[in-house]
Amino acid sequence: MTGRIMKGIGGFYYVEVEGAGLYECRAKGIFRNKKMKPNVGDIVDIDVISEEEKTGNLTVIHKRKNQLIPPMVANVDQALVIFAVHEPEPNFQLLNRFLIMMEKQQIPVIICFNKMDLASEEEKEQLRQDYENSGCRVLFSSAREGEGIPEIRELLRGKTTVMAGPSGVGKSSTLNTISPKTQMETGAVSEKIKRGRHTTRHSELIYLGEETFLMDTPGFSSLYLEDIDKEELRFYFLEFADYENQCRFNGCSHIHEPGCAVKQALEEGAISRMRYDDYCYLYEELANAKKW
Repeated sequence: MTGRIMKGIGGFYYVEVEGAGLYECRAKGIFRNKKMKPNVGDIVDIDVISEEEKTGNLTVIHKRKNQLIPPMVANVDQALVIFAVHEPEPNFQLLNRFLIMMEKQQIPVIICFNKMDLASEEEKEQLRQDYENSGCRVLFSSAREGEGIPEIRELLRGKTTVMAGPSGVGKSSTLNTISPKTQMETGAVSEKIKRGRHTTRHSELIYLGEETFLMDTPGFSSLYLEDIDKEELRFYFLEFADYENQCRFNGCSHIHEPGCAVKQALEEGAISRMRYDDYCYLYEELANAKKW
């Protein structure tokens, strides 16, 4: 029997089998021996233990289209990354790290800046300018006011989308607005730490209808770039692409070399200063990383 993992918590995996329902399953020891961990979104085969109690064992994990770590999910078509314009203040370096991870996996990204009612028009325009050439779709929303939600619904239609972002930015509130029947537990943002108090604790695949799935994932506060060398970092900043062949030197890092077309575009305002500064910071971080 074949199904899809909808949720994993406490060593149990909840597998939806079309036409048969939801089964509570455990992973067999063969996965531990192979150092494989089932992920939410995995297509799996199960052996049914009890049809009456809807229990079973996972026996096979089908080949994955892709896999994200973190969040630990698999087989996604696109990512919807949500950051708040304010409360909490956006950590752009964290966002840029996430975009690099998605670009490495060739997963399209929609950036949604929530709580737009807290932002001025100047702030929203600056965010557009910073990310309009990053290869991502940029949206603004207010889960509280319902603004931007119809556009998000349309972009999700017919796809499996992983929803990610830091704690307290309004992911669960956005999900509740997109699909009121879901009603994920939400809470106010703590005044002291500006993070959600009652937030998502586990990843869950939610069926929204019409072959549309949304993966709600726990908030993250840090991301590490793994399996990326400093020499390839520039290829994950898509706004550099138009200038790569115009640099004086092949393999230009766009940092120290003279005759760099990317730095010239930066001075002319064609490339975001914030994004470029983060590129330089991450380049140095990768250059100084200890190689094991």
